[in-house]
Amino acid sequence: MRQDTHPYQDSTLSPSQRANDLLSRLDLEDKAGLMFQTMVSYGPLDQRNPAFGLPSLASMVVKRRLNHFNLIGAFESPGEMAAWQNAAQDLAAGCGIGIPITFSSDPRHGFTDNPGTAIMAGPFSQWPEPLGLAAIGDPVVVEEFADTVRREYLAVGLRLALHPQIDLATEPRWSRVGGTFGEDATLSSVLAQAYVRGLRGPCLGPDSVSAMAKHFPGGGPQKDGEDAHFEYGKDQIYPAGQWDYHLKPFIAVIAAGVSQIMPYYGRPVHTEYEEVGFGFNAGVLRGLLRGQLGFDGIICTDWGLLTDVELFGQPFPARAWGVEHLTREERMLKALEAGIDQFGGELCSSVLVDLVRQGKVAESRLDESVRRLLVEKFRLGLFDNRHVDPSQADQVVGCEPFRAAGLAAQRASVTVLKNTGAQLPLPDGLKVYTEGINPASLGGLAAVVEDPAQADLALIRLKAPYEERGPGFESFFHAGSLEFSPALVAHLEELADKVPLVIDVYLDRAAVLAPLAGLTRALTVTYGTSDSAWVDVVFGRAQPKGRLPFDIPSSMAAVEASRPDAPFDTADPSYRFGDGLSY
Repeated sequence: MRQDTHPYQDSTLSPSQRANDLLSRLDLEDKAGLMFQTMVSYGPLDQRNPAFGLPSLASMVVKRRLNHFNLIGAFESPGEMAAWQNAAQDLAAGCGIGIPITFSSDPRHGFTDNPGTAIMAGPFSQWPEPLGLAAIGDPVVVEEFADTVRREYLAVGLRLALHPQIDLATEPRWSRVGGTFGEDATLSSVLAQAYVRGLRGPCLGPDSVSAMAKHFPGGGPQKDGEDAHFEYGKDQIYPAGQWDYHLKPFIAVIAAGVSQIMPYYGRPVHTEYEEVGFGFNAGVLRGLLRGQLGFDGIICTDWGLLTDVELFGQPFPARAWGVEHLTREERMLKALEAGIDQFGGELCSSVLVDLVRQGKVAESRLDESVRRLLVEKFRLGLFDNRHVDPSQADQVVGCEPFRAAGLAAQRASVTVLKNTGAQLPLPDGLKVYTEGINPASLGGLAAVVEDPAQADLALIRLKAPYEERGPGFESFFHAGSLEFSPALVAHLEELADKVPLVIDVYLDRAAVLAPLAGLTRALTVTYGTSDSAWVDVVFGRAQPKGRLPFDIPSSMAAVEASRPDAPFDTADPSYRFGDGLSY
């Protein structure tokens, strides 16, 4: 080691040794800045950020000492994304002690259009949503997917995945079901471990992407299926006493070495724990997660627990469920006492600095969390090489092998629930009427006609039903009834009188399929499959391998009578977990 370097710069020392040395050199503002992670978008570093009206990246790095950012959006070119991250890292290198930035990302390899939970695939390879990976049910495929994510993330400088989402889909109305591995804890646990392995590789190191598993202790048991982003969805209930069932995937990923965990917004009602949001809940975090389950990694809150903001032009209160009456400072104190290491979606580092200077928080409490955060940066190799190669990014991200693997998974995830008279696969050369599908995706396999009465068959693609909620951000969360509208059913009945139907339903959560099943010759469900990939399966160019990752309820009455924490609890489901036909 050269005499003009410090121990934390010596790559021959362990991450813990390097972190301890660097921690001793940080001032209070540096420590506080490490404990916040907020959003940022690609764009000029010194201009106000287009992500939710936030300050510029430069001001957040220089003034607030932040060095963890959740990147949203994308450039069309991966090389541009890589060059941008290099410029951001150069900015951070020139600020104070020069702590490198850890860039994180929500999922960006699927089909979801909810900017609060995921990012469109853009230049990245496109795979089915996690429900589709669960429909395939093969941990080898999930590990291949996560390894692909790792390689594409690394190429553009993303080092932390704000996923996998390992909640269990026991409440079929919940708007976050599409990001899960379904309803079965055993399957979810196996796939979650494969996901973590794929992101990490053999061990957490310079070639890894760290995984932040969410949402502890399981966000599935939402009262009435409402989402805890919103006040009316703040309660998680356990009428079947299935608290431990929802812990199983988290126990699995802790055993697999996951290094970060995110608690959910919800608050547990009528349990042994305090009725406050999990990010404020000492019994759940210090008692259960740290104490009983032995997790010693990073705990980062879900986004926006402290500060009321405006989002998409609408007021958006902090998700401080159970502690709404507390001030922002009091909320921060309670979260710190509960054991969190980092505040997600917040940038009020000055509030934490003031709490320490006022003697309300011991600086040693910050050291406890900052040490974990620094060790992670050293393990990831960010202090030794913070740059990426833009030309390599263009070669890796969205390369043909990755796109082909994603398309193969899309096809394999297709789940055939009905195939009367072996209707599928279809022969070439039919005349078809289409709705909800790009006719060009047929690629000459069939002739498209505009009059259903002149067609041999109708190919119909639908999306799972939902109720429109509020404007702006709230509108992206598909919630409420799982029943198709009477008008849509009547339209399909009219079509079925003219031509045989083949119907596909995109399930971002369950749907009441019974009215459709009686109208169609063949029924498939998908979880993120392009038109062309679905056509390949329907016309026999690929085999459907999907099996349902949850039960399909027979009616809304059955859903409403079920217990949200209990798996497989709706009466007389139309289709069962594991159902699916082959040909």
